[in-house]
Amino acid sequence: MIRLENVSKSFDKGNSYAVKDLSLRIEQGETLVLLGSSGCGKTTTLKMINRLIDPTAGTIEVGGKDITKQDPVALRRQIGYVFQGIGLFPHMTVEQNVELVPRLLGWSIKTRSERSHELLNLVGLPVEEFAGRFPDELSGGQQQRVGVARALAADPAYLLMDEPFGALDALSRESLQQELVALKKRLKKTIVFVTHDIFEALLLGDRILILHHGNVEQIGTKKEILSAPATRFVRDLFAKPARQLADFQGIM
Repeated sequence: MIRLENVSKSFDKGNSYAVKDLSLRIEQGETLVLLGSSGCGKTTTLKMINRLIDPTAGTIEVGGKDITKQDPVALRRQIGYVFQGIGLFPHMTVEQNVELVPRLLGWSIKTRSERSHELLNLVGLPVEEFAGRFPDELSGGQQQRVGVARALAADPAYLLMDEPFGALDALSRESLQQELVALKKRLKKTIVFVTHDIFEALLLGDRILILHHGNVEQIGTKKEILSAPATRFVRDLFAKPARQLADFQGIM
């Protein structure tokens, strides 16, 4: 479980807020999607959860423990983090990249090798073909799969994903979205997923949190948001995609 209580973040000593009075509870095994345009506070919220950024005010708990009372490095090793830039180490092979956190945690060579092989197969990168490759020998979609495998390597209970598929072409993006849906069902991780893509949010989220200028516009299931938008902003946000879908269906 992840809990945020009255969490705010200001980068200018309170003159403005990237996130303002955010309270929410993410249940074990739930996928919560943070949806909104650039600058709305999505990534700031994600980074506060694993203490890449400390909140200006409020309390954040991960697994029932206040994160400010935990060593930030130890906290981050419990939380998988996948982001758009991927961040693979170019001088390491695919297998070495996936094994990075288990190696830092002191796992044996045999155990971390078995784990990396398991995960590479899980994300659709057969070990025999990909384990010994370097990142620059992979496509963007393949690199992102390695990033997901690396985030899962130490079997964290929590997975933070910051627009992980945003830089990919449409076909790669759709393929990875569908694979993440399958992984969700199989692994039952608690996932916080950031996106500005409405269709991605509807596909992946058990619930969706809509942010605008650092404020919560609405949080709810897909059905709740589509059938009963809480604000004019939410209604307008989902109106255009609905028209686009209707127009596409009309063409077909």
